[in-house]
Amino acid sequence: MKYRLTPRTMHGPPSAIVRTVKSVSPLPSRVLRKLTENQKAFGTNYGLTAKIPKDALRLTAGKPKEHVGDNGSGSLLHREFCDNCGSFILEYGDAVKDQARYICVGTLDDPEALPPKGEFFCSSRASWMPEIPNVFHKQKIKE
Repeated sequence: MKYRLTPRTMHGPPSAIVRTVKSVSPLPSRVLRKLTENQKAFGTNYGLTAKIPKDALRLTAGKPKEHVGDNGSGSLLHREFCDNCGSFILEYGDAVKDQARYICVGTLDDPEALPPKGEFFCSSRASWMPEIPNVFHKQKIKE
């Protein structure tokens, strides 16, 4: 089943950043991510992102703040945050910087439009966190 993103506004309450996501079929990756490096960005143990084509995202107001750092494997990870409220908006690695963005699903007007398709880093799942049914599960990013 393909999901289509209708034009939506991404914003944090109250936000100076406004992005519009064009109507596109998102790329196949919508995953729950569990990793220590993500805890600081998401503000919790887990975060849900949706991989979309870079060209499907357009900045219409504001200017995000960017943080670039090692993702723990020696590769650079770019993260963008609202310069007004600090909300985590999106991330991407150098390997996909010209092709895709991983947007935080919680920043969409309708996060229900993009349910997760899988989980990465299941090896670090907290004992109290249930497994998401009917999606793929990977202990590490590369198995």
